[in-house]
Amino acid sequence: MNLTDPIESAEHQFKHILEEFFISVYDKESLSSHGIDHHRRVWCYAKELFKVFPDQKPGLITQFPSKLIIACYLHDIGMSVESGVRHGKHSKDLCIKFLAKNHLNENDYPDVLDAIENHDRKDYQGNSGINDLLTILSVADDLDAFGFTGIFRYSEIYLTRGINLMEIGQMIQVNAVKRFDNFIKTFGFIDTLVLDHTIRYEILNDFWSEYNKQIASYQFGGEHPTGYCGIIELIDELIKRKTTLKQMFSGPYMKSDDPVIRWFINGLISESVYFP
Repeated sequence: MNLTDPIESAEHQFKHILEEFFISVYDKESLSSHGIDHHRRVWCYAKELFKVFPDQKPGLITQFPSKLIIACYLHDIGMSVESGVRHGKHSKDLCIKFLAKNHLNENDYPDVLDAIENHDRKDYQGNSGINDLLTILSVADDLDAFGFTGIFRYSEIYLTRGINLMEIGQMIQVNAVKRFDNFIKTFGFIDTLVLDHTIRYEILNDFWSEYNKQIASYQFGGEHPTGYCGIIELIDELIKRKTTLKQMFSGPYMKSDDPVIRWFINGLISESVYFP
């Protein structure tokens, strides 16, 4: 069976109403790194993973894409309520509202609601073998945590949660390696996927290794942020000012002479995430 057809059918049926619902709920004050663009990217990753998922049962092929797109588009919508570890529960509650609004029976979507509520459990207990939706959603969400996008995404959420600047780098590395190991465990048999996302993981991991080295002597609050710590200082300023990364870097920092800051900005541009 052509897997493109059920995916295109799911997009035709759900993509517009999901984006419309998300935008109506997720206000501009919420985390920009987890806005609609994050959910669009996770859906793209999920489509990629679904096509090579090792357990292609007939029911999975025909019914799965419609459930998967709902899970991908609503898994972090609860960040509009709380950016902490309970956001999955809030996302589940908002998904129930979406289902009701569109006259979809909640009892037909228990696996969607379970995947949304538990997607951020990075111990990965119960993420495979029981709920295929949770398996794919969790990995797709993890893949969006790598690369230059991941540097910003991790930084914004950990800073928002009040993680100490001296600890943030090591904490992110511990979390990120769990995500990467889970990806390899589930999809390590696809060489092209492994190659692409290993490069993206290494960009993230190397950044935080350099940050950990620099922070021992870095003075935050200076007039001219520099290096890896300077990038985190700028993102922290972004959060405090309640502005977007695009707005901040469209100003004087786009002209920064600091090579690391330029590298970071150009990396985001190359990923076409925040700069159209």
